[in-house]
Amino acid sequence: MSYQHILVPVDDSPISYAAAEDALSLAKLSGSQVTLLSVVAVDPFVGVDFYKIAPAITDYFMQAESGAKSRLEELQQSFVNDGIDVQTKIYHGAPAEGILYVADEVNADLIVMGSHGRTGVKKLMIGSVAQAVLAQSHIPVLIVKQ
Repeated sequence: MSYQHILVPVDDSPISYAAAEDALSLAKLSGSQVTLLSVVAVDPFVGVDFYKIAPAITDYFMQAESGAKSRLEELQQSFVNDGIDVQTKIYHGAPAEGILYVADEVNADLIVMGSHGRTGVKKLMIGSVAQAVLAQSHIPVLIVKQ
C-alpha cells in the first residue's frame, strides 16, 4: 500500500526519533508528504487565566514550545535533505487528542509513532498515548517500539 500523507508525532525521546527515521524511509519509498507534530501538553483542569498569572508555569510552557520548535526544525531538515515534502505543526493540549486532531486536519492516511513501552503501574499512572491513538484512530497506525 502506498501512503500519501504520513503524520509523525515526536517528542524528545529516542524512540520518537526512531519512528521519524522509519517514517522517512516509508516516505522515500512511497513519495509521501510528511507532517511532523509536537504536542505541548496543557493541563485541562487548570484555566487559562492561571497560566497568565503564574510565571513559573508560563516559563515552563515557553521552554516547552521552544524545545518543540527546535526538535521539529532539526527533524524537518533531515526530511528536506532527502527531498521529502515536509511540514511541521505544534498542537497545545492532550497528546492523543492532538495527534488525532492533526491527523484529520492534514488528511493523513498513516500515523507513525513511537511507544515508550511502559507497563504495569507506570502505564496505569501515566497512560499510553500510543495505545489511545491506536484505539481511537480511523487510519492505520505504525507503532515503533524500543
